[in-house]
Amino acid sequence: MRKLIAVLIIVAMAVVGMAGAANYMYEKASVKGVGYKNVEMIISTQSGFHGQKLVEKESGSGNVILERTELEAERQLTAEGLQMPCIYPNTCAMDYINFTKEAEFEYMPVSYQTGTYDQKWVEKLCVQNYRIGAVLTEMYTHAEHLQKTTEVKTRGYQNTCVDNCCTGVLEANLNSNVIGVAHIGWISRDPEPNKLLKGRHAEYGRSVEDLTGVFAIQKFIQLWGNSTCGAISVDWLPCV
Repeated sequence: MRKLIAVLIIVAMAVVGMAGAANYMYEKASVKGVGYKNVEMIISTQSGFHGQKLVEKESGSGNVILERTELEAERQLTAEGLQMPCIYPNTCAMDYINFTKEAEFEYMPVSYQTGTYDQKWVEKLCVQNYRIGAVLTEMYTHAEHLQKTTEVKTRGYQNTCVDNCCTGVLEANLNSNVIGVAHIGWISRDPEPNKLLKGRHAEYGRSVEDLTGVFAIQKFIQLWGNSTCGAISVDWLPCV
């Protein structure tokens, strides 16, 4: 009896050790209507200062003429960049997030029995690739009208990937028309601290653009771990 109990305990411990969080995430949504809308999305392929991160925040009152969102994310690496088990053979393991959003909003105050909602539209997106030290920010605030299409792809490859020595990719295609305030920027810096800079991180590139008024914006941003990452491919999945 004692041997049976011991065996059951060992099996239970093995099952617990194999359990873990879902490493694949997918969401597709379409919303239309009139009223107040508040949405928050947070995606992380690794804990702490590792992997790929995406944070999106949207809120406002008025007419949601169109909103289509598609998200796909998967965790295939450990925090050290090593391949996790159960990866399909003959592939280059990677952490990745693919995000596509098409939206059009018009501001107006709305009132219901639950209260009055009067907020101009706010749309914020931040994508971080800790594998290559790349960050992208797309933000709109105080928007009376916002029409936008955003496509973002971020990936971090394993340390010992023989077929593709690219360490990581962050690519974005931004297209928007806004009446309000817009802030778009990116930064590229060394993910490892530099002894010559007294422990700070070396910064290799930065672009920040702030706009207030009525603007049409088109931007393509490409941040690669090196020059061998392949063809441009932000159009991973269209919103249809």
